[in-house]
Amino acid sequence: MTLSRRGVLGLAGAMGAAGAVGAAGAGAAAGPVTAAGPVGAAAAARAERVRTGFERLAADGYAELAGQKVGVVTNPTGIAADARHLVDVLHADDRVDLVAVFGPEHGFRGTAQAGGSEGASRDPATGLPVYDTYGKSGQQLADVFTAAGIDTVVFDIQDVGARFYTYIWTLYDCMRAAALAGKAVVVLDRPNPVGGRRAAGPVLERPYASFVGREPIALAHGMTAAELALLFNGEFLSRQPEKAVRLRTVAMTGWRRGSFFGETGLPWVPPSPNMPTPDTALAYAGTCLFEGTNLSEGRGTTTPFEVLGAEGLDRRWAEAANALDLPGVWFREAYFTPSFSKHVGKVCGGVRLIVHDREAFDPVRAGIGLLVTARRSWSGFGWRTDQWIDRLTGSDRVRKLVDAGAGVEEIAGDWAAGLARFEAVRAEYLLYA
Repeated sequence: MTLSRRGVLGLAGAMGAAGAVGAAGAGAAAGPVTAAGPVGAAAAARAERVRTGFERLAADGYAELAGQKVGVVTNPTGIAADARHLVDVLHADDRVDLVAVFGPEHGFRGTAQAGGSEGASRDPATGLPVYDTYGKSGQQLADVFTAAGIDTVVFDIQDVGARFYTYIWTLYDCMRAAALAGKAVVVLDRPNPVGGRRAAGPVLERPYASFVGREPIALAHGMTAAELALLFNGEFLSRQPEKAVRLRTVAMTGWRRGSFFGETGLPWVPPSPNMPTPDTALAYAGTCLFEGTNLSEGRGTTTPFEVLGAEGLDRRWAEAANALDLPGVWFREAYFTPSFSKHVGKVCGGVRLIVHDREAFDPVRAGIGLLVTARRSWSGFGWRTDQWIDRLTGSDRVRKLVDAGAGVEEIAGDWAAGLARFEAVRAEYLLYA
């Protein structure tokens, strides 16, 4: 069974209890349910917090997975309401036939750094085989699903809202591979931690596709994993030889598009080693662009992607960045010494981002502003020789405009038409108000 462009197949029982969630208007949180009279603040907070897709799956007795051999694609963020890992929960429940686990970049247990994985293993807690998906796609990944003996692939990983964060492309690759292997896919939804009111930044151009961007979506997509799955199926996979996958999504309740992670009532589990807090995620869509330069993006510090710099930079960069008067953010002169990655063991000068208004802050424009001012402020500025910046931005346009001396507004204007087209398509797949 496949989904229409404007529909979503969730759990019938959970939908009936919590209200249907559809593209036409959903996501409204029910108020606290009480037997009689007002509830205390703590009880109200529990009642109003976001219920994830996994919680709704469990509440319906895992009916969606009945009679199927299940494999789960997840990492440390795949947790239940009591913070137990969903693999442990599912394995202990006789109603679910969980037979395999699949780990993405950084691994099932999240121990590998960027660009790495944990390889194949056996989970010591459950005895289940753990397969490595990193670096696999197409028929190769389809063969892994076949070898694992599964009927259904369940995906549950916390995303951070940026096109180049690879978990959404693990989802895409798993959907495509499941279609090739004749398997179904169930996506359990989680919040976009930086909100989902709007998309931002340039849209990928297909010649620049890679694992940090398979298809033409905006750099900050403003969508949840389930919404992206619907978009992938309707806009991209349905046009490929293997066609759309048999997809079901289990939506959240209580999440609104304007909500940041701290408003969800959910615990933050770092989805990768250099994503320690929701504040990191808030800056990431802009500051990760510095992976494409010779500056440190803060890896090897306690605040990756919130501090940027290199040897030889000083206060003039922060002064130039603040002079742009970008909304919602201040740039503070900062110094740090990375313990690994770029400039390891060396004192770097640079900037620290201080977001003082999350609603107004646009991380992509902030990232572009920092690229523009870094190039103007420091004679040592350079792009990575492999032009990685083009993969991150989705074309060579940003790099060439920065090199030509363009300002933030000119660069943002260059992607405006493509972003508007993406936003029109995106609107058809949104599940929450």
